[in-house]
Amino acid sequence: MPVLGGSDGRPPAIELRGVSKSFGTVKANDDVTLVVEAGTIHGIVGENGAGKSTLMNVLYGLHQADTGDILINGETVVIHSSADSIAKGIGMVHQHFMLVPNFSVLDNVMLGSEGGMLLKKGRNETLEVLDRLEAEYDMSVDHDSNVGDQPVGRQQRVEILKALRSGARILILDEPTGVLTPQEADSLFRMLATLKDSGVTILLITHKLTEIMAITDSVSIMRQGTMVAHRQTADTSPQELAELMVGRKVLLQVDRGISTPGDTYLSVSGLGCQSRKGARVLTDISFDVRSGEILGVAGVAGNGQSELLEAIAGMRAPNDGSITILGKKITGQSTTDPEKMRTLKLAHIPEDRHKHGLILGFEARENSILGYHNTALGGTGRLFDRTAVTRHCEALMATYDVRPPDPALPAKSFSGGNQQKLVIAREMDAAPKVLVVGQPTRGVDIGAIEFIHKQLIALRDAGCAILLVSVELEEIIGLSDRIVVMNNGRQVGIIDRDEADERTLGLMMAGIAKGEAA
Repeated sequence: MPVLGGSDGRPPAIELRGVSKSFGTVKANDDVTLVVEAGTIHGIVGENGAGKSTLMNVLYGLHQADTGDILINGETVVIHSSADSIAKGIGMVHQHFMLVPNFSVLDNVMLGSEGGMLLKKGRNETLEVLDRLEAEYDMSVDHDSNVGDQPVGRQQRVEILKALRSGARILILDEPTGVLTPQEADSLFRMLATLKDSGVTILLITHKLTEIMAITDSVSIMRQGTMVAHRQTADTSPQELAELMVGRKVLLQVDRGISTPGDTYLSVSGLGCQSRKGARVLTDISFDVRSGEILGVAGVAGNGQSELLEAIAGMRAPNDGSITILGKKITGQSTTDPEKMRTLKLAHIPEDRHKHGLILGFEARENSILGYHNTALGGTGRLFDRTAVTRHCEALMATYDVRPPDPALPAKSFSGGNQQKLVIAREMDAAPKVLVVGQPTRGVDIGAIEFIHKQLIALRDAGCAILLVSVELEEIIGLSDRIVVMNNGRQVGIIDRDEADERTLGLMMAGIAKGEAA
């Protein structure tokens, strides 16, 4: 297999030779070879479980390889911990930031370099380094503000500055745009281009093929723990990358057809909710969803979408306003719960399948009737009809391509994508009139994404009213007929899909109304 090497006489910034890593009987990395040129942006793509994160964790010292060699700038190194990795000039920005929210930007960047108990020396040195880095890379931040008060894009900038403060010349970014608006993502890409121009080598782990095509110089593709291909980005396409990742042709954008909306099945009017501590989390949310329609909800994570789903699914009582499902009005004075919502023909695919969608220790067949166990699916006697439940689960697994198709296997033994398919199969099989779904493809590989999108469109075309929450703008634009945008628990506006683009939605997600965005 050809590998990417240096073209200017310099040794590669990173070279992995025959790296293998196992966890018990599972071989996460199998004889992986990777060469990355210095001063380039190199993408790593693959399905869930392909071994991308394990490989990067080996490079960063969070795991130790069972076999193989690691070379940094042409020299063989031994990395036992992240401290060893940092000492070799490697930094990592994790998907979930490693920041102390109540600390200032300056103190967060200083952590690990305090210079003594009084901190004065460490603060002064860090301030000097920050001033230099900000000027060199155009990455200004407010040093004295608390990190927790900063927008997500600024918090990520602090993480990058922390890595650079530690002397990183190799920077690993794990799904860096997952919580960013399009404008924040564009700002990140400009910073990465500046870093590359200064000689920093960047490894980018992402499932967004459009980002690979836009920002990387080269890309490596992993499948089932092995490295299957390397490509110069200019010589490949999203279609080829998807096929290499999955091992078959993949439809990147589902054929959604034209919707034919009917009667209003779900109506939300002046909805307001408070947290258990009394903080306002939703304010004056109003919209309708009709049969045969998908209404998308766009917004950066943490802007009220989760609370909206919980209120409609019966998990959270409204403080203000009302929710009407097929003519049944629900207010803060109503007694409701998820079971009662199901009797109204509402199904819920939750954002967090582990917390609200599955009981991981239960078998697949038990999870396949979870929430519907008091219906005929559980049997007509006092005890569950295990034979009937098993047959039901087998049918769901065949229809929704859940692998392995073993009803007796515990839910925790399935991959994330197959766990999600199991939840989707259970809820869609109930033939709901209203479906509320949160992050349907979170943590799901590209092959499963294609399947899930097809199922949502099919359910829409069968007359279901679907409320779709996703932080993935491509998903929202690709599936929705109309889009409601949220910011800070409020509704910024509703826009038709034909009028929506990433720039307009990104500005609305930042709190700028549609007219102002135009």
